[in-house]
Amino acid sequence: MIDGLLGDLYDYESLLSGDERKELLGIRRFLDEEVRPRVNESWESATFPMDLVPRFAEEGMVGRSYDLEHRPRASRLFTGFISLEASRVDPSMATFLGVHNGLSMGSIVLLGSDEQRARWVPDMVALQKIGAFALTEPHGGSDVAQGLETTCRRDGDEWVIDGAKRWIGNGTFADVVIVFARDVADDQVKTLVVEKDTPGFTATKMEGKYALRTVQNADIVFEDCRVPAENKLAEGNSFRDVNRVLKLTRGGVAWNAVGCQMGAFEAAIAYAKERVQFGRPIAGFQLIQDLLARMAGNVTASLGMAVRVSQLQEDGVFRDEQAALAKAFVTGRARETVALARELFGGNGILLENDVVRYFADAEALYSYEGTREINSLIVGRALTGVSAFV
Repeated sequence: MIDGLLGDLYDYESLLSGDERKELLGIRRFLDEEVRPRVNESWESATFPMDLVPRFAEEGMVGRSYDLEHRPRASRLFTGFISLEASRVDPSMATFLGVHNGLSMGSIVLLGSDEQRARWVPDMVALQKIGAFALTEPHGGSDVAQGLETTCRRDGDEWVIDGAKRWIGNGTFADVVIVFARDVADDQVKTLVVEKDTPGFTATKMEGKYALRTVQNADIVFEDCRVPAENKLAEGNSFRDVNRVLKLTRGGVAWNAVGCQMGAFEAAIAYAKERVQFGRPIAGFQLIQDLLARMAGNVTASLGMAVRVSQLQEDGVFRDEQAALAKAFVTGRARETVALARELFGGNGILLENDVVRYFADAEALYSYEGTREINSLIVGRALTGVSAFV
């Protein structure tokens, strides 16, 4: 366990308060000592270590972005560093937390009524209920805003949902699933909460996935799935409302991508110091130092952008194009960094015991989810030119 982050060459962690740094060190210790030993086995078996779930709540890693009765929200910078720490050890665990903390709980906090927040959020903060976020569909990824096929209709005191969702993280075991469906009455996207074991709701684990393997992604089918009228989130009435949630969480993905490449970077440095070739550690070879310097540049630039994202969020002036640029840029740099790390390891880089191949594979998922590079580039381009080029 390290007190300071090896990859934080410009000491961005020093921007945190003393109390925040002390708490972050405790979180780092928990992740290194209790989570890291479980990571590779869980990744290889594609199973989730459910016994760790309560520990995330106990260590204060859940719900820190929101004002709660017993605890005010933490700074955006601090919650960003929590995401980084989780992803530095295991991007799968960071994704589990991001789906629960950001996408699912964030939907209820941003779009729910006071009564709805009181109904679900406390149990989610304690991780007594786990959340999922069901937006992507079998036929709808980047175009899901226009092509959403899942429908809902009001029938008396209930909403009836029909359709299918795909790639739903935490979907196989979630207690609370945020579902987006097109209302047949007005063609607008509504946000509904479907609770575990609701009749007409079926979740099946996706198999053969070779990134973020520990994350339990599900195919979900809704067949005449009926939920009470009070399960429609009060402010979830259009896709514009969905974008309020995505704008918040794209910044979190940037932090996860920083953590992913930082984990690979740390592994590469350790290996370079211990791996001996031609009679000396490869850390003393010029080409190896060049790889490390390139990785250090990527990590530092990415962390700087993520820090600025958190500062803009804190100031309440965070714009869509800023979220999109951060997600696209940092995940792109992560993709390059993990490839350089795998290169440094040579053939040993494809062995799971050396960790780097896990970061290498997981970076591909971070690069694609919550908006591909192309879609996020178009959001930035629209802001720069005032012209939409989506279709």
